Amino acid sequence: MKNYSFLLFVIMLCFMASCKPSVNSTTLTGKWKYVKIENPNASPPDTMKKAELDEASPYIQFTPEMKWNIVWGGKYLSHGSYTLDGGNIKVNEKLPDGKTRDFVFTVSELTETNIVFETIGADGSKVTAVRMSKF
Repeated sequence: MKNYSFLLFVIMLCFMASCKPSVNSTTLTGKWKYVKIENPNASPPDTMKKAELDEASPYIQFTPEMKWNIVWGGKYLSHGSYTLDGGNIKVNEKLPDGKTRDFVFTVSELTETNIVFETIGADGSKVTAVRMSKF
């Protein structure tokens, strides 16, 4: 009986892992307004206040040409290119000194109106955003 329980557990884990959304450029491209930013790995975990978000009006934009940029407080904060890999967005960020940095946005939700993505690590953040416009 123990072997069947373990097998059932493994099958359930595989099923749950397969439920992660696949990211496609048709759904992703557009301008996404940040409505919630969490820092789940901070000690203690932290969430940006709604008033701060409303004042800064941050958004991320993904273009059909596989480019992205983040605008914060009306100014460009970051930009670069991206590729799609299943449920991940692989990002190449262009830094001010001419260098680049690679990291991954892990997408846990992507619909026509909402996206939830996060970066992993000690200073990782989880962003919930709503679509402002589509290309």
